[in-house]
Amino acid sequence: MRSTSSRNRTTRAAKPAAALLAAALALALTGCGGSDDDSDSGGSKTSGSGSGSSVTLPKLDGQTLEVAAVWTGAEQKNFMKVMDEFKKRTGAKINFVPTGNNTSTFLGTKIQGGKPPDVAFLPQVGVLHQFADKGWLKPMGAEAKAQLDKNFSKGWVDLGAWKGKQYGVYAKAANKSLVWYNTAAFEAAGITSPPKTWKDFLTTAQTLSDAGSPAVSVGGADGWTLTDWFENIYLSQAGPEKYDQLAAHKIKWTDPSVTKALTTLAQLWGKNDLLAGGNKGALNTEFPKSVTQTFSGDNPAAMVFEGDFVAANINADTKAKMGTDAKVFPFPSVGANPPVVSGGDVAVALKDGKGAQALLTFLASTDAAQIWAAQGGILSPNKEMDMSSYKDAITKQIAQALLAAGDNFRFDMSDQAPAAFGGTAGVGEWKDLQDFLRNPKDIAGTQQKLEADAAKAYATG
Repeated sequence: MRSTSSRNRTTRAAKPAAALLAAALALALTGCGGSDDDSDSGGSKTSGSGSGSSVTLPKLDGQTLEVAAVWTGAEQKNFMKVMDEFKKRTGAKINFVPTGNNTSTFLGTKIQGGKPPDVAFLPQVGVLHQFADKGWLKPMGAEAKAQLDKNFSKGWVDLGAWKGKQYGVYAKAANKSLVWYNTAAFEAAGITSPPKTWKDFLTTAQTLSDAGSPAVSVGGADGWTLTDWFENIYLSQAGPEKYDQLAAHKIKWTDPSVTKALTTLAQLWGKNDLLAGGNKGALNTEFPKSVTQTFSGDNPAAMVFEGDFVAANINADTKAKMGTDAKVFPFPSVGANPPVVSGGDVAVALKDGKGAQALLTFLASTDAAQIWAAQGGILSPNKEMDMSSYKDAITKQIAQALLAAGDNFRFDMSDQAPAAFGGTAGVGEWKDLQDFLRNPKDIAGTQQKLEADAAKAYATG
């Protein structure tokens, strides 16, 4: 099994800190009633390359940099706004390459074929560890490291390091403990306040279903969304210490704590009438559709669970207005521990040269963070950025609550695992939880498959 010393250093958190963050998030979101106009976009403050720039970049006239990431659609469009500024300041050209969901396989093939991109965004910290061990990553240079140390807390800095070397910057983060809801559906069902506990969540879902609304939209065609469901329930129910143990595969997936979490999850997934399109429909619904079918159409679903990045899809693909038609509440508490699960995308260099290092330097700066935040649908772990840059009040308050935790957060469990288990479509945890969504009664069989797949992946790294 791979060393987890760096991982544990960045994810260890006291229970009270997690509870305080969840309370702060709940308070912030309860006060969110504004639309996009409630907070000004700060993009104009950093969109130029004049005296307001916080970072000096080299001239790269004529150089083309290839950048690879999983994003498509609205997420890709928003990221390219950041790249437009980088091009303006350096004279470089950017060729963006979408990796698809199998990021590690896509990049591994390119690297082994001798044609790696200059910079890639890795959605799993476990992949960063694997690539670093293979010698595929280039350490950050002094200028990039200086920006990183200046603008990021130690927890986020350490997540981009492995075995004493700094490789990447988490330029994009996510709060994955959120449920977004259609206010019209809640009002039609007579629901005046969002649920705070899992028991209340199930009652709310049944009330919505009885009122004629598909209660919960699940993007089960993308297995990663299902891992996020499990992680929030497991963290809240089993607690931080068990979470860290399972993330490191120090306890097996056949552990009673996993049995309990899957049993809890089956309370929702086992009720076909509470899922938009039923279990079959959920398995055929990709993440973007899970959002659009909650905020558009003749009979939209009432709730959709996923991270802050849902806002990008709401803004780009629906007519719903943030803070008015679309609101959000923290993932309901299952046990004594309110869940606070974070994720993120780490930018790493796969080629030597000043172009790749210049891009990492820019991505670690407040300039890049503010331009990106102004587009909507992302959180930045950059603690020095101007918070008024966020496009809407809801995203700003989610970001403030996340930053208030400092280093007290739990990183996405599947993203800490080897990619063969936690980060590849059609296999491992993604596939096993899709099978569980198909048949939520098979808890023991699901655990056995999860343990077999985990044991194999962790043994080979």
